[in-house]
Amino acid sequence: MRQDSAHSIAAVVLLVFMGVLAGGAALRESATFDEVAHIGAGVSALQKLDLRMNPEHPPLPKVLAAVPLVVRGTRADYSSIEWTISRMPFHAFLGEWVFGDWLLNKWNDPVTTLAWARLPMLLLTLVLGWVVYVCGRRLGGGWGGLLSLSVYVSLPAFLAFGPLVHTDLAITLFSLLTVWSFAGLYRDPGRKQVWVFAACLAGALLSKFTGGLLFLVFPAFALSARWRPLPGQPAEKAEARAWRKARWRATLRGVFWAWLMVYAFYFVFSVRQPLEVLHHIPGGAALDPLRRLLMPLWIYLLGILLVLMMGSRPCFLLGHAYSHGVWFYFPVLFLLKSPLGFLGLLALALTVWLIARRKRDVATPRLIPASEAPHWRALWVSLAVMVAACLASRVSISIRHFSVPLILLILLLAPLPAMLGRLKGSMPRTARALQALTAVLAASCLFTAVWAFPYYFPYLGPLGLGRPAYTLVADSNVDWNQALPDVRAFAQQRGLTDVPLDMYGFTDPTVTIPHARLWNCQTPQEADRGLWVVVSANMILDDHNCTWLLSHPHEAVAGGAMYAVHLPADIPPAGSPGGPPLPSQMRQFAGAPGGLDVRTLFRELSDQPDKIPAAIEKFKADAEKQQAKSK
Repeated sequence: MRQDSAHSIAAVVLLVFMGVLAGGAALRESATFDEVAHIGAGVSALQKLDLRMNPEHPPLPKVLAAVPLVVRGTRADYSSIEWTISRMPFHAFLGEWVFGDWLLNKWNDPVTTLAWARLPMLLLTLVLGWVVYVCGRRLGGGWGGLLSLSVYVSLPAFLAFGPLVHTDLAITLFSLLTVWSFAGLYRDPGRKQVWVFAACLAGALLSKFTGGLLFLVFPAFALSARWRPLPGQPAEKAEARAWRKARWRATLRGVFWAWLMVYAFYFVFSVRQPLEVLHHIPGGAALDPLRRLLMPLWIYLLGILLVLMMGSRPCFLLGHAYSHGVWFYFPVLFLLKSPLGFLGLLALALTVWLIARRKRDVATPRLIPASEAPHWRALWVSLAVMVAACLASRVSISIRHFSVPLILLILLLAPLPAMLGRLKGSMPRTARALQALTAVLAASCLFTAVWAFPYYFPYLGPLGLGRPAYTLVADSNVDWNQALPDVRAFAQQRGLTDVPLDMYGFTDPTVTIPHARLWNCQTPQEADRGLWVVVSANMILDDHNCTWLLSHPHEAVAGGAMYAVHLPADIPPAGSPGGPPLPSQMRQFAGAPGGLDVRTLFRELSDQPDKIPAAIEKFKADAEKQQAKSK
């Protein structure tokens, strides 16, 4: 068997390994926070060609997830108030959660609907794995491709988020493809490569609005080529200028065609959306075609505006809450959430590169083939741009928002086997020892993936020092409402007929846990005495103030994503040792102001959708009062 074929077969085995672990974990989990809105938005976009729901995220991943649901005949009631009232943007922000909850949990079977929606995302995850292998093989040979793929398929972040219906996996895939195809333009700025680049860039822009960061990568790469020429780049000034101009023209043509593809996608999937959202443009039969043509642009700009409005969010790290994102959030989170094997491989690759650089002879051929030098440069430039964007971001929430830098770091490991092979000539014993160490570290990554199954969300690496995840991180780094089936198993094992639940989500918990009721761990009632209660790990220190629960018998559920606590027969008074917090010390879910419990509000609206109009009017009145106070 040819070595290339053997490497490809090994890659397929690794992808099957990932599919079993990621898919198996996803099948055990309930719908996560964002999936409720995303699944409903995807199905309605595909069935109605109407993008009114969830405009704050581009539609491509949601539409892909909806394909098997629509083919299977998933039902949605488009005469319901949660759909009809969502014709306007603010109304849709409330309606999308209620509509998604009904579509997932009431109009259809929740288990099969969720499983089929996640299938395309799991396939997309495996496609990304194959792309990592192919790119890694081109940079570092077959063993380099397998090394990068081994890390990818075993990283808990990708195992947790890969199969879910959200935007971060899709933007990671299309960002990598865009960077790779853009580098290809510097090898061959021909028409075919332009179209490949345009399609990849369109996929990124249709996956997440942060795809716009790629427009910072392109000029940064061009500047790097002026500062340090690429192999084959002309040295003579006139030739170099013509060489650069041809590649800039190819890039601009690709960008132009990408935007046309984005426009066409939005146009098709909004062709039946009511035109009344463009009320500021005069109507009438004569101008309606113009309004229809402007609709895609309006929806896209609306999404960007919504993202900018939510451009600052509170974050929690190492036991401290911050009012907005902090620059060190993602570096610290990366260290906490990464397996030791991955961190060891990165350190080893850097060490071997420094050794090889010191020993490099002028006659020694390049480690990265000249044909792949633009791709290698593009990976480094993209990593610098994406990490800088993460450091500057005021939205520091989850490791999933660091997925693009993660995939770039993984690919930078690809040359390591080739570097060790080169080292054998001058340091044979050291090279063999480091090769063995590389194999051990890669194997440890795979072992970690098996050991952590199926609880990838709350996973912390050894740098977490064994501390409970909720003391260090929050949000989807610990619990994203995925652990409800484990709570059901806990309740069944103990024969519980009343399960007070302080959950991290809006969905109806009784769909999964028949005897559950929404509960706030800060305000226990007399009826709760002596009961087992279950609280999301995020509510203990971050979204609620419930450390008092841990002074009573408790145990971790779903690997520490949630905690079950046995309340005493007599609950201590508020503010006393072992008792709930005083009102002045309470915190609200998602930082909601004025003591508003957002979860209770959305549960009430989902149970009684006819109350949505009144809720909208109340929000408007509260906003007007707030504006009046600020003047």
